[in-house]
Amino acid sequence: AGKSTIGGQIMALTGMVDKRTLEKYEREAKERSRETWYLSWALDTNQEEREKGKTVEVGRAYFETDRKHFTILDAPGHKSFVPNMIGGAAQADLAVLVISARKGEFETGFDRGGQTREHAMLAKTAGVKHLVVLVNKMDDPTVEWDEKRYNECRDKILPYLRKLGFNPAKDLTFMPVSGQLGIGLKDPIPEQICNWYKGLPFIPFIDSLPSLNRQSSGPFIMPIVDKYKDMGTVVMGKVEAGEAKKGQALLVMPNRTAVTVDQLWSDDEEVTSVGPGENVKIKLKGIEEEDVSPGFVLCDSNNPIKTGKTFDAQVVILEHKSIICAGYSAVMHIHCAAEEVTVKALICLVDKKTGEYSKTRPRFVKQDQVAIMRIECAGVICLEKFKLFPQMGRFTLRDE
Repeated sequence: AGKSTIGGQIMALTGMVDKRTLEKYEREAKERSRETWYLSWALDTNQEEREKGKTVEVGRAYFETDRKHFTILDAPGHKSFVPNMIGGAAQADLAVLVISARKGEFETGFDRGGQTREHAMLAKTAGVKHLVVLVNKMDDPTVEWDEKRYNECRDKILPYLRKLGFNPAKDLTFMPVSGQLGIGLKDPIPEQICNWYKGLPFIPFIDSLPSLNRQSSGPFIMPIVDKYKDMGTVVMGKVEAGEAKKGQALLVMPNRTAVTVDQLWSDDEEVTSVGPGENVKIKLKGIEEEDVSPGFVLCDSNNPIKTGKTFDAQVVILEHKSIICAGYSAVMHIHCAAEEVTVKALICLVDKKTGEYSKTRPRFVKQDQVAIMRIECAGVICLEKFKLFPQMGRFTLRDE
């Protein structure tokens, strides 16, 4: 739908990618007869993605405004890559859902089996605080900035986003853009192109959002999204709480490995300490790279994160064709971890309107119901009660 192109355009407009680099990409794209893709090359930097013109890994880039520093996590949009997409959503505070207004393209993305719905759902379950829906390709010959088509795309997806718990009055915003031409991203849309949209363009809008309250006091917590070897073990992730300094002793859970912080980077700049909300890399002493897996958590050694195998949770069945009974197995995505789980028991149903618990145990649950169930993981995972720490206590179950 044009996510990477919009990411590339934002970096060009905020001066993070210089014109020369973009021109080089444009030339390379032309040589491969992929002219309209050159902007997304600013984000899709590995060969495989350029060949396909699709984003596979969660691309990372950042840009700055006068008031804020943003990290772009560009997550892929096609079916086989949903697990990668979850990695991106688990680290984001603000999600940008890009939908295409081009005739036929919007419909295929949104109908059952398309990705638009699943991505919106993953963003919500990952605890994203605000969702911006960019209706892209408004300059397309089938659209030509037609307000009717814009409203049609918005009205079709709105009921679904509402069902997920997004609210247009609070945490959901729609805007028309053209990623290819860079219209609607930084400067107001020229009146002669589109006289009906009166809202802010994308960058000024996200700049105006209130900043997110984070737990900067409290013990350090960082779920590990990725790791690699480079003269030692380097782990990556978003700091969820607390601060870490060079030389500090920390634990890697769930294996309780004691480590020391050797070097720190925040958005690729070396720093001496990191705090909540930052996307960081941390070089650790005391652990081998092969002993770290995504989903492990780097945390305070005096207040380590809780670990467990069996827990009770409230689960909403958003989309599921058949009924779910005890014995049902799925993959659970919680913070950066993916773990196989089995439903051990259904404890009770929860009334959506009143929140009351059913007196009897249900034999099964089906779509649109809410149930409390006992879940058992194949291995030990890091987790925290949702009430205490939502980022470490919310999860998604998938079974395909």
